[in-house]
Amino acid sequence: MFKRILLFVLTNILIIVTISIALSLLGVVFPGLALMPRLDAAGLNYGSLFVFCLVWGMGGAFISLGLSRVMAKWMMGVKVIDARNPGEFRDLVETVHRLARTAGLPAMPEVGVYDSPDVNAFATGPSKKRALVAVSTGLLNRMDREQTEGVLAHEVAHVANGDMVTMTLIQGVINAFVMFFARILAFAVSSALRGKDERGGGFMLNFLLITVFEIVFGLLGFIVVAWFSRLREFRADRGGAHYAGRGKMIAALEQLRRTYGRAPEEEAQRGASLATLKISGKQGGLVSLMATHPPLEARIARLRAEG
Repeated sequence: MFKRILLFVLTNILIIVTISIALSLLGVVFPGLALMPRLDAAGLNYGSLFVFCLVWGMGGAFISLGLSRVMAKWMMGVKVIDARNPGEFRDLVETVHRLARTAGLPAMPEVGVYDSPDVNAFATGPSKKRALVAVSTGLLNRMDREQTEGVLAHEVAHVANGDMVTMTLIQGVINAFVMFFARILAFAVSSALRGKDERGGGFMLNFLLITVFEIVFGLLGFIVVAWFSRLREFRADRGGAHYAGRGKMIAALEQLRRTYGRAPEEEAQRGASLATLKISGKQGGLVSLMATHPPLEARIARLRAEG
């Protein structure tokens, strides 16, 4: 968990620096290292502020998308299988490619395996032509061929549905509004604390207020992102059922429920390791609002009802 958080923080620092340099090269300069927009006599320049937040928010999201395959390989230790010489993973590669052709993908995804006891899989990449489908060794060891095909079909459906780009757009818009409202509120609070007649200074105060408000609004924004993500998961389940067969998709979800339903304490301890597939979303309470995946029971029931 620590490694993932550290990499996330470093990636975002890189994104911030990159966009700051790009804006500077374009002649778009914001005082205070882009912490606050330019001020005029009336206070905040809301138009400039929103443009700044939109550029920063969308730009950061798309840079993250562009780095997604590289970061996934680095973060999870994914070893990409040579499709021309797959060796022991021939069945895995052939299954992914067959599902990709069924889904009408313009190019075959990279197929990778990473060493982990968790039963897990994920799909990522900047586009349908440059996608990666990766599975854990735990999944390969604990699922039979049909169950594995169901999981792979679900991941291929994510690629075919364009979920990576869709969620990036949603995250970019949320980022923009989070930054926009955080800066408005920070400006209002810092102005009130400094007094109407004071001019200049307040850099550290602005920085701290923006940071606090971005964390708060970011958590609220994540609830919206998580809601969209749950909708896309249901859609990927339907796609997986279409590509591999409803029975295989349900069998995969049933196996996941049996695997993680036996030891909830162990599941809670390993919760961070499920951050890619998010196969164990909780029902009820605040946790359910923050879950990016619906509960397995709900996903199985939805597939059965649609049959």
